[in-house]
Amino acid sequence: MSAPAPVVRVRELSRRVRATRDTPRARDLALLVARIGLAWIFVYHGGRTLFGAFGGPGVHGASAFFATVAHLRPGALFAALSGVTEFFGAVAVGLGIFGWIGAVGLVGDMVVAMATVTFGNGIVSSAPGGGYELTLALAALASVVAVLGTGTFSLDVALRQLRARRAGSAAGA
Repeated sequence: MSAPAPVVRVRELSRRVRATRDTPRARDLALLVARIGLAWIFVYHGGRTLFGAFGGPGVHGASAFFATVAHLRPGALFAALSGVTEFFGAVAVGLGIFGWIGAVGLVGDMVVAMATVTFGNGIVSSAPGGGYELTLALAALASVVAVLGTGTFSLDVALRQLRARRAGSAAGA
């Protein structure tokens, strides 16, 4: 007795998808998706902290949180440092220009957040700053980009290719 047609189709589709897992294109596409998600989350949080965007507190409002809840003083310095790391690190990761450096900064930002605020609250918490589940997940995702780089779909690669073409045309002239 053979399997029904929809089951056969699903099995075939599953086989095709599994066959692409180890290809460079799949890796680059997965890195692109991870980079975009990571960038959006950190642009949002960094923009809130630095500029007061998206209804955020801005540096002045965030500095109170950093000084009281995170016990990082001076609060304004650490709020600005965190905002710059999150916002500009996210831009670097998202565009893929010096993205691995931005990703390392984001990992560090999340490690500090866990050490100073969220870890003591437990994995899930309604305490100020919440639990460490999100900071851990974001640090892990940023670690992937820090280790693997930004992949083919990045501004770094596009600029390198442009530079190589210009050098090749200058050498041939």
